[in-house]
Order: sequence, then C-alpha cells, then structure tokens
Amino acid sequence: MTRRSCAIYTVGVICATLLIVGIGLIVSQAFRTLMHNRLKKEIVLVEGSRVFEAWKRPPPPVYMEFFFFNVTNVDEFLTGAKPVVKQVGPYTYREYRYKDNVTMVDDDKMVSAYNTKSFVFLRDKSVGDPLFDNITTVNIPAWAVMNKVKGSFFKASMVSIWMNSIGSGLFTTRTVDELLWGYVDPLLTRIAPSNPEVETTFGLMYKKNGSNDGEFVFHTGVQNYLDYGRVETWKGQRQVNFWNSNQSNSINGSDGSAFHPLLKKDERIHIFTPDLCRSIYMDFEKDVEVKGIPAYRFTPPRSVLASKEENPANEGFCVSPQECLGTGLLKVSPCRKGAPVVASFPHFYLADSKYVAAIEGMSPERTHHQTYLDLNPTTGIIVRANKRAQINILMNRVPGFPKTRGLNETIFPVMFLNESVVMDDASAARVHKLLTIVTLVSNFPLIFVALGGIMLLILIVLLVRARKQKSQAKRIAFSKPIYAASADDNTSYSPVCEKEKEDPQNGTYIGLTPKVDAQA
Repeated sequence: MTRRSCAIYTVGVICATLLIVGIGLIVSQAFRTLMHNRLKKEIVLVEGSRVFEAWKRPPPPVYMEFFFFNVTNVDEFLTGAKPVVKQVGPYTYREYRYKDNVTMVDDDKMVSAYNTKSFVFLRDKSVGDPLFDNITTVNIPAWAVMNKVKGSFFKASMVSIWMNSIGSGLFTTRTVDELLWGYVDPLLTRIAPSNPEVETTFGLMYKKNGSNDGEFVFHTGVQNYLDYGRVETWKGQRQVNFWNSNQSNSINGSDGSAFHPLLKKDERIHIFTPDLCRSIYMDFEKDVEVKGIPAYRFTPPRSVLASKEENPANEGFCVSPQECLGTGLLKVSPCRKGAPVVASFPHFYLADSKYVAAIEGMSPERTHHQTYLDLNPTTGIIVRANKRAQINILMNRVPGFPKTRGLNETIFPVMFLNESVVMDDASAARVHKLLTIVTLVSNFPLIFVALGGIMLLILIVLLVRARKQKSQAKRIAFSKPIYAASADDNTSYSPVCEKEKEDPQNGTYIGLTPKVDAQA
C-alpha cells in the first residue's frame, strides 16, 4: 500500500467514525440529557444550591404601583345615574421582599418560610404625594358593616342611625396614604366596643407593610424537579376552606416566586395567591426576549375568572347559588370578613362587557392591564413579570338602609395595582453564562459532525487528486512509443525548403529524409 493510499484510508476511517459518533449522539441526545439532569440537581431549594440565596432574597427590584378611581358624580350616582370615575396614579412604592424563618424540613425534601414584604414610597415615579392627594371613593367600612347586619332589621336600623349621627356616607374622601395604609374609621370605632373582633382602623394595605401572609411549606425539588417551589401547605393546611368544592379549595402550584426548570409550552402553570384566597393558572401565550434572554410568556386565560356557565369548574367559587357573578369577577368576601369585595383584572379586562359599560371611565387594554409571567424555559427563572389586579365593591340596595334605595347593582372599581419586576443586569449576565454553558454542552455532538464533515471534504479532495494523478500516469505511458525517437530510427526531420521554412501563412513544412552517416 502506497503512502497516498494509506492517507486516504486513514482519513476515510476518521471521517466515518466522527460522523457515526456525532449523529448517534445527536439522535440519542446524550449530552442534552446529561445537561438537563445536571440542571435538575442544581436548581433545588437547599443550602448551597445555585438558586437558594436568590430565592430567599430576590435581587431584582420589585415595584408596586397603585391606581385609584376618583368618583366625580357621587350625588348623581346615588339617585340612579351612571357613575363617572377618573383614574389617578400611579403612586409607586419600591417593594422589598425576602423569605424569613427559612427552615429545612423532612431531610431537605421541603423548606418552610414566611414571605415578608415592606414598601418604600418613590416620589419620582409617582404622580403626586399620597399624604396630600385626596380620592373620593366607596366607603368600604360602611359597606362591609351594612352587609354584615343586613339580615337583622334591628341591627340594620341601629347601624343606619349611627351612620347618620356620625356623618358616615356611602362614599368617603380620604388621602391616598389613608386609603392604603389605614385610618381610624368613625363607624368601626362606634361598633368596636360591642364587637372585640372589629378593628377600628381600615386600609387597603393595612398591616401589609413589613408583614407576611403566613407560613408556607415548599417542595425543594430534590425528589422531583417538577415539584420545585410547589406549595405543600399554607398556614399548616393543604387546602383553604373559603369555597364550596374541594377543587376550588385546592392549593396548587407555587407562590409565584419559583418555577421548575425545563418548562414546556403545552404545560399549565398554577399559582396560589393569598390575596385572592385561591389558586389560579396560566397558559403559554408567546415567545419573548428580555435582555437577550429567551422566555415563554404565560398569562391567565379568560376561563380563570369565567362564570359557571362559561366554565363549570368555577361553580365552586360562587359564595352561594344566588351570588354567582359573571365572567371576569371573583367575589372574595369569604376571606375578607364578609366585606362585599370583588376582584377582577384592571378596568374589567377579560370581563363581560356589561361591567365595562356600567362605569364611565373604564377602558380595558391588554398592554396595560394584562397579568403575565415571562419565564426562561431552561431554568424556570422569572425574567419579567406584571401582576395586575383590581379591587371592586359590590353595591346594591341593602334592606334597612334608605340611602341605598336609588342604587342599581353595580360592581364599583376602587383601585388597581401593578406589581412588576424585570431581571437586573447582574442576574441577567449570570443567566446568560449559564445558558451559554447549557447550549455548548447540549450541542457538543455537532462538533463531531462538523469535524466529520471537514474530514469528508479532505477525503474527497484526496480521492480527486489521486484519480487525476493516476490518469496522467496512464496518458504518459501510452503516448511515449508514438512520439519518442529511438536510436534505430532511420529518419530525420528537416524543412522542405527555405521558403517554406519561413512561410508565415502555411507554417513550416517538415519532410522525412533518410539518415546520413556522419562518417560517410
């Protein structure tokens, strides 16, 4: 075997080996599986893991924006006119959140913690000063008391007299700070001596600054990566007891701060939120990109707050058969001490159009009022999120209270909030690095295929060159007896004549003559 043949054989063997190995690894996805298994082991809620410290104290800044609906025609509304509201906001607060009293449970299979939040006002991101800006809105304490006593004519009459004596109406004008963080209500103050459970202070965010929602127990994901961050119990219970079916009372999914890695577009994400006293779900909407990081956008579909007619599974959320609201609304009075509080998306987004039409000033827009989560599918990390919810009061005629006689049933908007977060640059850089490693390792078999392709090109070049050289050798061997003159050849070549020798038109003519011996 010649040296050239040996080289061709060697290159061919190497080429075939690289291509077979590379294609085999791609088909089997061995390196991708190896990387995914590594992620499943590293993304767990245990000390020393890649995500544990960020889970306890999330580095990205969280902002809470409050928007209020200022009522501009109170007197006309009380006589039956359509209410007119004007949105005022945002009043923005920096939200600091961290996990407190973190304790590992059941050999690192679970971890307990308290979600503590505190708020600091940001004047430069707000439309005004909450200490001085006044808002006219529904008198929520009054409506809560009226609904509490409406079943008793004696109690209703007594509360009606108290309201008239202290000047407590169906609407009130308070500063933004009072509405959020609390004020002493005169009606509650009057009732409190005979009802020790009644607090005299009311505020939409009262006792929520520097406090928590109770103890959560989470799965760490050690046993099953799909359980990463899933809530096992809240306040020691596996179910809540506010609703009328086991399905409605179930605590499903995470608390919204952690999601398992290797997300798929066809899966449904569940989140338990104490603010709504229930679990909700989100479906995939579209692919997005945040700071160069690919993400899946998940958002609650219309069916989450659909009526029982539109989604029979929601029948369990009806407070009673007579208190089933339409699509887009959730009455949360069972977990709000009986107050007629109704939750919805801002401006009744995804709700029946009749609720939008009933209030002048409502203009639902997907861009500004949609709740969504942008999650990196590889790691499950939140890269951007907007949680938006609206607080409403159910207003209607209440027996024993003459002031309500002119009212039609109305879902009256009070305020909506927007809790938002975008991954900070430092965290984004770390995620970029991790995703680069995952991509390189997962696509490592392509290196074998690429090298195999290069060796294939080299093999083709060697084969072509070998074939050309072989053809040239055959041509030389075949033409040599025809054109080469031997020593025994008896002819010589000479021009026929001098004229023909120099003839530019016909070229040079050559004649054959016998050889003459030089010695003759």
